[in-house]
Amino acid sequence: MRLSPTEPRAATPRRAEPHRKPHWDREGQDWPNRESSRFVHAAGLRWHVQQMGRGPVLLLVHGTGAATHSWRALAPLLAQHFTVVAPDLPGHGFTETPHAKRLSLDGMAEDLAGLLRVLDHAPALVAGHSAGAAVLARMCLDGSIAPGGLVGLNGAMLPIGGMAGRLMTPFAQLLAGSRLVPRLFARFATSDKFIERMIADTGSVLDPAGIEFYRRLTCSPGHVASALRMMGNWKLRPLAEQLPRLLTQLLLVTGGNDKTIAPNDAARVHALVPGSSVIIMPGLGHLAHEERPYEVSELMIEFARRAGLLPPLLAGAAE
Repeated sequence: MRLSPTEPRAATPRRAEPHRKPHWDREGQDWPNRESSRFVHAAGLRWHVQQMGRGPVLLLVHGTGAATHSWRALAPLLAQHFTVVAPDLPGHGFTETPHAKRLSLDGMAEDLAGLLRVLDHAPALVAGHSAGAAVLARMCLDGSIAPGGLVGLNGAMLPIGGMAGRLMTPFAQLLAGSRLVPRLFARFATSDKFIERMIADTGSVLDPAGIEFYRRLTCSPGHVASALRMMGNWKLRPLAEQLPRLLTQLLLVTGGNDKTIAPNDAARVHALVPGSSVIIMPGLGHLAHEERPYEVSELMIEFARRAGLLPPLLAGAAE
């Protein structure tokens, strides 16, 4: 089902949102690549999806707390070679929030597979940032998608070890279960330099526009609550145990200055997945694909050519 980008939300939603979510006609009025947006009903949810370009289908999946704005510069570059499909994950951005238990790795993988069925897309290449890489790996292992390649962009595919890992999930569950915490967090996001500090803590440097879109989302208690619930429900140990069975060609791209996911995690995943490869981008942080979209697009296009998903580049030909 296709709706125009300016169509308002239905008067009677499928379920009442416990917290205010971003509204397309307010927070989305100047959303990046807005002309490529549409709203689709699938897996019991109303999804915000962006689609652009022509060629083999490339599915982009953002990470926790982000939305399609994360691909604002990268997606148009990739659309010169692919049909780029980029949804907001459940509960994130402008996609409806599911029941709390669906904000898990398995739940998101199943619901995203349902969206692809409605869109009638079978991705040739998939790329996920941070937790988005785990969602795509889960889908590959489950057989709900069979792409020729998977790109993990600062991928979060391994459980956090030590005491921090044991405490994070119950703490996130506690915060997500509070009606007050998401509202307080959203209020803090309006204060001067709060989002700037959050971005800096990832090891990345973004332009003012990039910071503004993160601020806009973080000022929404509904978006914050979904991110917290996602973190509280996230269980990566079963995925990590099954990674050696991953048959999809895997490219791991990581920022050398990533302060969110340790760069050596890519080496650990590389050791688990036969035939995988790793590229380190020195000086870049967790949002490397937003910092250097052109360089990341070149890496992804080259990977697609090697995997036979795009025609080989003829000698002397320019991109």
